[in-house]
Amino acid sequence: MNSEIIAVGSELLLGQIANTNGQFLSQQLAPLGINVYYHTVVGDNKLRLQEAVIQAKKRANLIIITGGLGPTKDDLTKEAVAELLERELVYHQPSLQQIELYFHNSKRAMTENNKKQALVIEGATVLNNDHGMAPGMAFFEDGVYYLLLPGPPKELKPMYTTYGESYLLANLSEQSVIYSRVLRFFGIGEAKLEEVLLDLIESQSNPTIAPLAAEGEVTLRLTAKHEDQTKAVQLLDELEAKIQARVGKYLYGYDDTSLMQEVVNTLRAKNYKIASAESLTGGLFSRQLTDYSGISGVFSSGVVSYSSEMKEKILSVSKNTLAEYGAVSSECAIEMAQGVKKLCEADIGISFTGVAGPNQHEGKEVGTVIIGVALPSGESKSFELNLAGTRGQIRERTVKYGCYYLLKEL
Repeated sequence: MNSEIIAVGSELLLGQIANTNGQFLSQQLAPLGINVYYHTVVGDNKLRLQEAVIQAKKRANLIIITGGLGPTKDDLTKEAVAELLERELVYHQPSLQQIELYFHNSKRAMTENNKKQALVIEGATVLNNDHGMAPGMAFFEDGVYYLLLPGPPKELKPMYTTYGESYLLANLSEQSVIYSRVLRFFGIGEAKLEEVLLDLIESQSNPTIAPLAAEGEVTLRLTAKHEDQTKAVQLLDELEAKIQARVGKYLYGYDDTSLMQEVVNTLRAKNYKIASAESLTGGLFSRQLTDYSGISGVFSSGVVSYSSEMKEKILSVSKNTLAEYGAVSSECAIEMAQGVKKLCEADIGISFTGVAGPNQHEGKEVGTVIIGVALPSGESKSFELNLAGTRGQIRERTVKYGCYYLLKEL
């Protein structure tokens, strides 16, 4: 099946709400082997909605329409579709009884327009709304399957999961399924990654490769389509092996993980405690680390030592080091990491110092960053970077690089 998702609602076009329904449905359709080639958003206008459906019929054999099934005058989806396809609207008595029961139980008067929610397109399979009033519907017309779902996500998601997916599975002409794997990279740009893998990307068929840049990192989504799960996984494994042979040193994780998540996993697996000394990041590393529940098992403490005086007083950075090399130096970063490791009785100390901007500091350019790591072995290392971006971007990227170097060292 090739599908198109049409979201109805002027509030979507005005940017008042995001089209999370489209995202959800695409995520659900992919594993069924249903291709989503178009997302369309149209306002609460009957003619424009009908035009959108006419266009969708030319390029899809599954059209999913979300929203516009409610009681008000601007809820016109089923009326527009019924008129376009020359079908009647009829009352679905179980839905009407459910609506009447809701108002009775809540001791509220039921207005006449609420009956409209029980109208369905004649001949459609009715999809019960267990979390609202307006039912959904599914039907087949002139070579195209239609699925009409309510707009509120708290109604749409359970309706699709409980009833909509079963309808689609019963009508799938092919049983191939899509399997995806996301590879997450750090330390290499999107352009460079694409250059190294260009021949694989240009020759892709099954599996496919889709690069995607995020803040400071890159992902590759590998997607295989096959009726046999074992064969699909084998196709993904073979493609990943080729990618790993070229850029494996930048790969840090899979699917929905993050650099910080991998740091947490590694610390827990090795039973190490870490402590942080932060200057330019101002506690950002500690904040992100403590977003994870149960982190006290691997995180000892964090120190924000912004001034040179506090670096010396709290972290035992040598006065001579600060005088000779400055606070933005490899020597200072290493002593900060060693100092916080000792102070907090941790296995690992990590430090961040540098110039986040907007002005130079100690004659160092904006974006100059030094990360220090004091390891369990007693060895200490520093890593110097030159980062671009705004003050906030430099701080965020510094934390990510800190996680990256920790993973490499551990």
